[in-house]
Amino acid sequence: MSKDLAGILKSWEVKVKKSPAFAKKRAVGMFTTTSVAHVDEEGCETEAAAELVHVENIFSNGDIYMGQWVAENCPHGSGKYLWADGCMYFGEWWKGRMNGRGKFSWPSGATYEGRFKNCYMDGEGTFTGSLNHTYKGCWVMNKKHGKGSMSYANGDHYEGDWRKGLYDGEGSYHWNNGHRYTGQWKKGKMSGNGIMVWANGNRFDGSWECGFPKGNGAFTFEDGSYYLGVWGKDQKEQHVNFYPSNSTVSHDDWDPNQLFLFEMSECVVYAAESVSEYPSDKVFSWSSSDGKHQKQPVRMNSKNENKGRRHSIDTFGSYELEKTQKQGVTICKGHKNYELMLNLQLGIRHSVGRPGSPKPPDLKPTVFDTKEKLWTRFPPEGSKHTLPHQSCDFKFKDYCPSVFRTLRNLFNVDSVDYMLSICGNEALRELSSPGKSGCFFYMTSDNKYMIKTMKKAEVKVLRRMLPSYFQHMKSYENTLVTKFFGLHCVKLSGSSQRKVRFVVMGNLFCTDVPIDRRFDLKGSSQGRITDKPESEIDANTTLKDLDLNYIFRLQKDQFQEFYRQVNTDCKFLERERIMDYSLLVGISVQACNQDLSADEGGNIELDSCGSSPRVSSADTDASLDPTRWAPIRLGVNMPARVELTVRSHGNQLVGEPTQEFYNVILFFGIIDILQDYDISKKLEHAYKAFQYNPTSISAVDPIQYSKRFRDFIFSVFKEDG
Repeated sequence: MSKDLAGILKSWEVKVKKSPAFAKKRAVGMFTTTSVAHVDEEGCETEAAAELVHVENIFSNGDIYMGQWVAENCPHGSGKYLWADGCMYFGEWWKGRMNGRGKFSWPSGATYEGRFKNCYMDGEGTFTGSLNHTYKGCWVMNKKHGKGSMSYANGDHYEGDWRKGLYDGEGSYHWNNGHRYTGQWKKGKMSGNGIMVWANGNRFDGSWECGFPKGNGAFTFEDGSYYLGVWGKDQKEQHVNFYPSNSTVSHDDWDPNQLFLFEMSECVVYAAESVSEYPSDKVFSWSSSDGKHQKQPVRMNSKNENKGRRHSIDTFGSYELEKTQKQGVTICKGHKNYELMLNLQLGIRHSVGRPGSPKPPDLKPTVFDTKEKLWTRFPPEGSKHTLPHQSCDFKFKDYCPSVFRTLRNLFNVDSVDYMLSICGNEALRELSSPGKSGCFFYMTSDNKYMIKTMKKAEVKVLRRMLPSYFQHMKSYENTLVTKFFGLHCVKLSGSSQRKVRFVVMGNLFCTDVPIDRRFDLKGSSQGRITDKPESEIDANTTLKDLDLNYIFRLQKDQFQEFYRQVNTDCKFLERERIMDYSLLVGISVQACNQDLSADEGGNIELDSCGSSPRVSSADTDASLDPTRWAPIRLGVNMPARVELTVRSHGNQLVGEPTQEFYNVILFFGIIDILQDYDISKKLEHAYKAFQYNPTSISAVDPIQYSKRFRDFIFSVFKEDG
């Protein structure tokens, strides 16, 4: 090692040792050798052994790397990386990524030692925080997930199941004061059946909700006397009876409410230490062996590749990845649809605010009756049931209100929040252009809901399939099918008596994460390419099947869930004779290839290795902290990789993989589910089948459509092996 490098390392080590946590823990020097195992990747040893060299690199930003290096100009094998901010990783690398066994240290003194995958803490590992909290167990994508135990500095201890960083499943929590709980947890709180035993021998055995007894249960004193019945924090819900034992001890002075006011006050679950920055957040600056920083050019839009393509969508560098602006035009006074918007908001406010049953009713077949609709007249001066308003005289129709109220409850939509989103002080936004069907789309100011104008035929389809749609949504929590929250109609006054029908839907892309690419995928090729010139394509442009130059790679468990749900949803749509639906996919680029710049030759340069993953800096204050980051579920906030593909001819649906990967966050769902195979679609199929290959057109029988759709989706979504 050179004297200069040794001096820099010495200064860095002194900087870390100055941290209070480091001194407190008196840990062994951070440069001591850590034993590491072989990298998981198949064939990696034989593939790279001949090209490995040992390097000691100092980068222009102050970072340092020492260890094995591969000809692709990145770490591969065993190596140590020191960031200028004091973080350090020592362990195994695979083509520029922390992969295998390793140890990551923070300047605060916190450490993680265990398995890494694609720079994420993933697998078995031990995290010791700066406050001496220690977690040992399973990790998935930086989150505690699976079996694990947590020991807190105050003496508390939890052992059991984890999910997405929180206690979830079966587990046991022991407090330092001698109390202990054993039972079920949900999202970090005692929920389900469980037993709490206090240090004084008293115990509660029964049902829990959100950390407190709720429902049937028994509170038993040490002498055997007990209260039995239904428990709840609200005294109106609580009905318990006392059953004395043969003991001479009297419990007359004990009130059941003390269970909540006193006993439970001593059983506060300790909050885990949050991590400000994860290993996957770190950015690498690879360089040549002479220590001079170099940018790595990534070939873009080669003229010899993809001949016949009208525009290049070869990589994420084709367009500038800027902060996405809100879509559409705000509907202000003077806009042609201003009164229509007011009418819709007034009607929905009245509909949602109408008194209903406090709990979701057991829906009877009659509530799905297509005749079940409520007309309400809204005169400007107001009426017995409506308030005065500044719009025109109109009527508002509410279709199957009981069904949609129950669906909103099923989707955990709070009625007040729902009204504020649609009918609050902020105006709706009208998207710039109508869809292919001629319908218009409106977006709420908070981006939670999208309102679409509908044709009468679409309303009939939704009303026809509503019973089976309701059952499907009730049966499959992770369904990818569009969520509908309400179906309405506004009948305008005047000679025209025009009716405008609306459906309220969830917005798939309601997220603070910027959506850099969006695709509408059907599995057909005829006409499935964007007709915009390249100069007009931006992050809000919806691209199509022949524009897609990626394969999406999901983790094994996520892919299996995705595979099952797509099959289930398609079978449902097939039974309802629905076709022409699509999978809408939003991609947020999270890898270091966010930082792109183009040279004069049309190449895109990356400031670091294109395969190195990190979460977008614009959105990483919350990062992967479960308490602040939106939860991961199927189709929402799903970390994944995409692999760049290249087509050999213009109509090839799925290109050939190139082994060039990008780390992304995915959002997706099945949309446009209200087109049945009616006479117009049958005529369209007959007409286009004469002109084009019948298998390439969108208008086909629902059974054939479902099979083709699934075949295509499963060819572009793969398990990340």
